[in-house]
Amino acid sequence: MAILVKLDDLLHARRMTLTELAGKVDITLANLSILKTGKARAIRFSTLEAICAALGCQPGELLEFVDDGPDWPDAQAGAAARQSYTRG
Repeated sequence: MAILVKLDDLLHARRMTLTELAGKVDITLANLSILKTGKARAIRFSTLEAICAALGCQPGELLEFVDDGPDWPDAQAGAAARQSYTRG
């Protein structure tokens, strides 16, 4: 399972560079680059909030969950529980 960071797409859509965003959000270019490349292991809500404010977006436009298969033994049990919960 992975969280994809779609910062590059949002920057392109808003015709903004990473350097411009770094200036608006007051985050180092290096830290934004780590986030953009998907190498970040965490993000503070205050940082996420600042990025969303600068880009005029919602967190869901910036982050995407991709389920690429079960990562742990109980994953199938969890999926079955979620399916039964949504059905009924």
